[in-house]
Amino acid sequence: MPELPEVEVSRLGITPWMEGIVVERVVIRHPRLRWPIPSEIRLLEGQPLRQIERRAKYLLLRSTLGTAILHLGMSGRLRILPIGTPAEKHDHVDLELANGKLLRFHDPRRFGALLWTAEDPYQHPLLKTLGPEPLTDAFTADYLWQRSRKPRSAIKPWLMDNRVVVGVGNIYANEALFMAHIHPKRAVNSLTPEESQALVAAVKKVLARAITQGGTTLRDFMRTDGKPGYFVQELLVYGRAGQPCTVCAHPLEELRLGQRSSVYCPICQPFAGGYD
Repeated sequence: MPELPEVEVSRLGITPWMEGIVVERVVIRHPRLRWPIPSEIRLLEGQPLRQIERRAKYLLLRSTLGTAILHLGMSGRLRILPIGTPAEKHDHVDLELANGKLLRFHDPRRFGALLWTAEDPYQHPLLKTLGPEPLTDAFTADYLWQRSRKPRSAIKPWLMDNRVVVGVGNIYANEALFMAHIHPKRAVNSLTPEESQALVAAVKKVLARAITQGGTTLRDFMRTDGKPGYFVQELLVYGRAGQPCTVCAHPLEELRLGQRSSVYCPICQPFAGGYD
C-alpha cells in the first residue's frame, strides 16, 4: 500500500502539470472504486485547479467550485500522460487538461477513492479526525508524550493510528522505532519524554528521507513518471527478519502486532517492560 512518502511523491510529480491548469474534460470509465465516484466530479470541467494539496494519504485537487478528494488505496497510482494515450485495464479516471496532458488514475484492486466536496475538505468525515502531519511543527515530542500518558497498548500499532499522527504506516513505523531504540511491543504509556523526542525525530527523518529518495518501491507503486522509488534499498529493519542488524550484527527478529509484521533488533531495541 502506498504510504505517506509515496503519496507526497505523487503530489510533487503531478503538481507542475496541473496546478493552475483548466480541467477540460473528466472521463470516468469505471466508477466503482471503494465508493462509487460521484457525478459531481464533473464539476471540475472548465475549472482551473487552484492547488494540489496532501492531507495524510489523501490528495486534494482544489477548484473554485469544490475539491476532489483522491486516495490511492492499496494499489492505485497516478500518471501524467498526453491526451489520447490509449487506456488500459483498471484505468478508472482521466482528467484531461488544457495543456494537452491528462491525469490518469489506475487502480487494479479498486480500494482507492475519488470523492467530491463543495465544503471545506478538512471537515470531510474522512479527514476531520486526523492527527497532525508528521513533518510539521504540530508533531512535537511534547505532543507525543502527552498523547501517550493513558494508552497501555503496544506502541507500534498506536504510532500507526492516524488519530495520533498521520501517515506513519507499517514500513516507516518499523524503521522509526528501530532508529529510536524502542521495542515495538513497549507499552505506549511507558514512553519517557526523552524517548518521545527520539521517536518524533526518527519519524521525521525516515519520512523526509523517503520523500527525498522518491518513495519506497512497493509491488504496486510507481511514481508519476513511471519509475519506481528507491528508498527500499536503504531500509534498516523492514523485510530483513533473520538478517544481521546494521548496528550490532545480531539477527533481526519478527513478531506480529495488529496483524502486521514487526521486525526489530532485540539488542538495540530491548523490551523494557509494559505491554505483553
